[in-house]
Amino acid sequence: MYRSNVMVCGGTGCTSSGSDAIARAFEEEIRAVGLEKEVRVVRTGCFGLCALGPVVVIYPEGTFYSMVKEEHVKEIVDEHLLKGRPVTKYLYSETVAEDGSVKALDDTPFYRKQLRIALRNCGRIDPENIEEYIAFDGYRALGKVLTEMTPEQVIQTVLDSGLRGRGGAGFPTGLKWRFAAGNAADQKYVCCNADEGDPGAFMDRSILEGDPHVVIEAMAIAAYAIGASQGYIYVRAEYPIAVHRLQVAIAQARQYGLLGRDIFGTGFDFDVDVKLGAGAFVCGEETALMTSIEGKRGEPRPRPPFPAVKGLFGKPTILNNVETYANVPQIILNGADWFRAMGTEKSKGTKVFALGGKINNTGLVEIPMGTTLRTIVEEIGGGIPGGKKFKAAQTGGPSGGCIPASLIDTPIDYDNLIAIGSMMGSGGLIVMDEDTCMVDIAKFFLEFTVDESCGKCTPCRVGTKRLLELLNKITDGKGTMEDLDKITELAEFIKANSLCGLGQTAPNPVLSTLRYFRDEYVEHIRNKRCPAGVCKALLNYQIDPVKCKGCTLCARACPAGAISGTVRQPHRIDTAKCVKCGACMEKCKFGAISKG
Repeated sequence: MYRSNVMVCGGTGCTSSGSDAIARAFEEEIRAVGLEKEVRVVRTGCFGLCALGPVVVIYPEGTFYSMVKEEHVKEIVDEHLLKGRPVTKYLYSETVAEDGSVKALDDTPFYRKQLRIALRNCGRIDPENIEEYIAFDGYRALGKVLTEMTPEQVIQTVLDSGLRGRGGAGFPTGLKWRFAAGNAADQKYVCCNADEGDPGAFMDRSILEGDPHVVIEAMAIAAYAIGASQGYIYVRAEYPIAVHRLQVAIAQARQYGLLGRDIFGTGFDFDVDVKLGAGAFVCGEETALMTSIEGKRGEPRPRPPFPAVKGLFGKPTILNNVETYANVPQIILNGADWFRAMGTEKSKGTKVFALGGKINNTGLVEIPMGTTLRTIVEEIGGGIPGGKKFKAAQTGGPSGGCIPASLIDTPIDYDNLIAIGSMMGSGGLIVMDEDTCMVDIAKFFLEFTVDESCGKCTPCRVGTKRLLELLNKITDGKGTMEDLDKITELAEFIKANSLCGLGQTAPNPVLSTLRYFRDEYVEHIRNKRCPAGVCKALLNYQIDPVKCKGCTLCARACPAGAISGTVRQPHRIDTAKCVKCGACMEKCKFGAISKG
């Protein structure tokens, strides 16, 4: 039994910032002062506040050290672990009161409005130690369903809870399970979609890195409910930490008799294997994912038949994503009414978002459904850096849409987002400020979709390319007002005729920006001007002769020799030579250069 646990974030974000070296430094310093039998160092999962990584939290106090460096470690060990005095200068500032006392982490703006269910164990346990998962009620839900509940009771509980798929479509999870259970077959499968490919999304990856056993337990519960004996977790190969921890967790579960034959002595057999994906975005679509598991090219199949009837290897199959599964054990243990008490009328429970973009507190947040966008941006997210104005938020990745500032008080749930032209998606939430060009944003997401289209159906393969050509025409200053009508007509055709969800939702970023920011499109077309100063073809750099001091820094930085002038005299830019790289503006110390 250790008196203190030094929890070092071992998620991808903090690891990339050197958290593993920090963990080793703690281990060395703890040995050096003879505390190795009293203090333990744990590489845990994501704490959520990625903007302040590398993060170290010391329990039982719960002190939150942020932006930790190797040179801080010795002082923290000497003062905090030896003498019991937290080193306040290295703590997350929001946890330090005016009198120098340390506040609870849950009292800070970032965590105060959150409710962690799917993320409940992330940052709290060693993800590579099954005994710690078990200590926090792990596998108790599986034991309950196998010994106290019938498969139908399990399905009914999940159905009554109101849990909807967290992968994007929001289909009722219990209903999907019921469809699969009702189809007789000699073999059924349970699959987990961990192929998280949306730009800016890292929710599922973080759950796998911080709490892999919760997914294994939930899949076993689902398998019991529908009568399956084999499960597959489809995860991207470029998530090495998640893959490693999954493989460790599966091996441990087998060793403890929680996977394999005759689980809990009930006669129930179930095992799980990991299948690595090569990073194709289209394999996030359920039928394409199953096709890939089968060893074929990852392309979607027409539906019906749906996977609950004919899925993996032609057998009844259910597929849920990581976050959906992460809610299941808690629903079983606490009951359907407990889960239904959270959220809105049609969107129950919580939702995990990867908060990124122009926001102070980038990271992972889990909030009750119905929380407003304003709460997420201004309170949890800490507002926009540099005092800039909030302009829009993009939800749902390439499949979603942009929410303008005028709708910042919209409660976030499945139906509200669809009503305003966006969607929940898997949970990426990218914040944009006043310097963002919404035409360029639409083009960015469409470029991604064009690259990721599998090419199987013509509306997606050809239609998205034609749509991108029209956007490029506008950002190049060659667009016409008639192009806006063409964009709308083409976008609606792609939505209605594409084979799978990738193509059907690809036009959403374009349509939503056209709906709420049409004036920016018009400005690009009529005045050949990008209001945000982003679209390179429409930019013109100018030097204010009053502000210019003639220091020559801009001229020396210009790669095209487009700036002329003598020392201590105002300079000027030859727009015919200017390549619009912005190097001059970056070098100017007097704010004399502007773009527009």
